[in-house]
Amino acid sequence: MIALRDQVSGANRIPFLALLGANAISLVGTRVTQIALPWFVLQTTGSAAKTGIVGFTEMLPVIIASFFGGTLVDRIGFKNGSVVSDLLAGITIALVPALHHTVGLAFWQLLVLVFLVGLFSTPGMTARQSLVPDLAELAGLPLERANAAYQAIPRLSLLLGPALGAALISLVGPSQALWLDAAGYLLSAGIVLIGVRVPRSQPAGSKSSSRYLDELREGLAFVRQNSLVRTMITVMLVISIVDMPLFSVVLPVYADRVLGSVVALGTIVSVFGAGALAGVLAYGAIGHKLPRRPTLVIAFAACCLSLTPLALEAPLWVIATCVAVEGVISAPINPLAMTLLQEATPAELRGRAFGLVTALGLAVSPLGLLMAGYIVDYAGLLPMLGLIAVSYLAAAAVCGTAPAFRNLSPPAALEPTPVVSTADTSSRQVAGYQEGISR
Repeated sequence: MIALRDQVSGANRIPFLALLGANAISLVGTRVTQIALPWFVLQTTGSAAKTGIVGFTEMLPVIIASFFGGTLVDRIGFKNGSVVSDLLAGITIALVPALHHTVGLAFWQLLVLVFLVGLFSTPGMTARQSLVPDLAELAGLPLERANAAYQAIPRLSLLLGPALGAALISLVGPSQALWLDAAGYLLSAGIVLIGVRVPRSQPAGSKSSSRYLDELREGLAFVRQNSLVRTMITVMLVISIVDMPLFSVVLPVYADRVLGSVVALGTIVSVFGAGALAGVLAYGAIGHKLPRRPTLVIAFAACCLSLTPLALEAPLWVIATCVAVEGVISAPINPLAMTLLQEATPAELRGRAFGLVTALGLAVSPLGLLMAGYIVDYAGLLPMLGLIAVSYLAAAAVCGTAPAFRNLSPPAALEPTPVVSTADTSSRQVAGYQEGISR
């Protein structure tokens, strides 16, 4: 995070850096569990079907909690939401190895615990993302830079977490490796509780007495009525339908049928990850100086870079080079999309808006996987590559021509706001809507 240093000084940078640290620790633990939990199920049951059931049970509560949990986060405050979420998730995941090594753990009990971990942990992710704009302002950071730093954490965790998980499994076994995830959640909660101060963006008011469902409908109404948010979410949903199939279906099949090597698949995915990490760090350094609309158009169009050599069945080194360049150029999509969403969404609605984006993205991705599998089987790789290319180019065209994207300039800088030192963030009154998610 070297790019942060030139604009952050003194104690004001500590809350944002604490948020980055807490998120990194939490995500590394999650990546370890993504390796250790399936291995644990296979070792204890010997069943691939049960392993798949556990995977489904992990994803289902994430969708549910993303949709419904955002309202709770808005109600109790972002800092409180992050701390409570991590505490509950940490305690729940710790019960898996604790029960396994003491009284025993039945499969149905494992499913219940896995479901609860997803249910508890997801609002915490929404809460931490919702804290970014306030802490970036406190630190004196452009929002683009703050989001780039925040988006770099998942990419780093994806590089480090699986390797750490594999090493722990080989040393202590899969069940014991789950203790790291539990410790990560608890440590993340402690860091946010102690290290994160929340700027008060408006005077504290009395708690709204509106009912939960009314608040949920209010968030849905905001997304529906705000043209920029509505268009941005639509674009990202379309991309979600084709993006996951590219990496989960198309590239594995291509590596098997055309390149004939799993090493080729690993090479392609690794160089894309390295390029994307380099790209998001570069965007963190200069992104706030770039014109937003052209940046989005170029980034979406660049997603087609790898598709041409794949369609032409080019040598691996050509494909890998194009994929790496694509990773660099397309990297601004996530941080810039999140920046636009944050600027357009009132603080009082962030939890609901961000949760809805996550829920919709997760809900449509399985449809894309199903569609891609059938298209590749019955029509071949080339039509699927063409469909993906058309989707990316359509996203670029929408960003370049849609009226909602005409003025993407950042809002005028606001005067510095006073800071409160603890968790006094729950008194939030809706002040009105401002006109304005992930690859």
